Amino acid sequence: MTKEKHFEKLEDMINVFGQYDANIAHISKAFDVAILASGESVKISGETDDVKKAYDALCILEGLSKREHIIPAQVHMAIELASAGKTIDPDELSKSIAVTQRGRVIRAKTYNQKLYVDAIKNNSIVFGVGPAGTGKTYLAVALAVAALKSGETNRIILTRPAVEAGEKLGFLPGDLSEKVDPYLRPLYDALKEFLGDEYIKYIERGDIEIAPLAYMRGRTLSGSFIILDEAQNSTREQMKMFLTRIGENSKMVVTGDITQIDLPKPSESGMSHAIEVLEGVKDIKTVWFSSKDVVRRELVSRIIEAYAAHGKSKKEDEDDKKDVK
Repeated sequence: MTKEKHFEKLEDMINVFGQYDANIAHISKAFDVAILASGESVKISGETDDVKKAYDALCILEGLSKREHIIPAQVHMAIELASAGKTIDPDELSKSIAVTQRGRVIRAKTYNQKLYVDAIKNNSIVFGVGPAGTGKTYLAVALAVAALKSGETNRIILTRPAVEAGEKLGFLPGDLSEKVDPYLRPLYDALKEFLGDEYIKYIERGDIEIAPLAYMRGRTLSGSFIILDEAQNSTREQMKMFLTRIGENSKMVVTGDITQIDLPKPSESGMSHAIEVLEGVKDIKTVWFSSKDVVRRELVSRIIEAYAAHGKSKKEDEDDKKDVK
């Protein structure tokens, strides 16, 4: 079967094709079809069902191309949606979430990012789980700043467990505050993106608080937008303590990557445990990200997939050795 797809504008077609036609190559490989360009149209050839899915993927990308530059994560999203027979309104995906200090409009770049943003808006507690570069913390901070500016929340609380990833706190210079500051630096960076140097004044006024997870004990956090970052490195006890701090008119967003746990063995990640325990509880939502949601750079996605494949291969080898014994 051959089906023709016409683009309204040549620049949209060029955007969808990507540099060196990389996006089209991904779609062709995903659906085992041939896609040939002719003027402002393309001809898709292959099995009937595959051609239809490839056509749908191109339609999704054309809608997005009218608003922004297409990135690899969006190509993966279009392929997944088309494979599942789903569509998405580009207007919905392209809604502004926030605007950075430099005027850059922040939008959901992938379907899972949209699910994540919607989940945060509609639930009191949201777990965002997935690899680095998927926008978990960045989008949460964007929504928190937007809520603070609009008066929807009274303050923002950002926290992280101060767990060493190969280093020891005791060897770092300075007092306790100076020792834990490097662990909190990514949160400062995200705030600065949206508030510029004004974020310091917000902190001085108490409108924004950044502190290690241990400092949350014994508090009731009301009227707040609370973000726990790197939550995979919290213990079960710490996670329970944190989640039970939530007060009236507050939201909590818990982000982390359960494949990157730095806790000393045999400690179990509080994030993994909480997701299991709280599954199905009303007003709590978990959104899972994958390497296909990485928006930082395609190379990051390839690195994550390579490590995952290596880990799977290593586990299979170990299982084979056990079977032999």
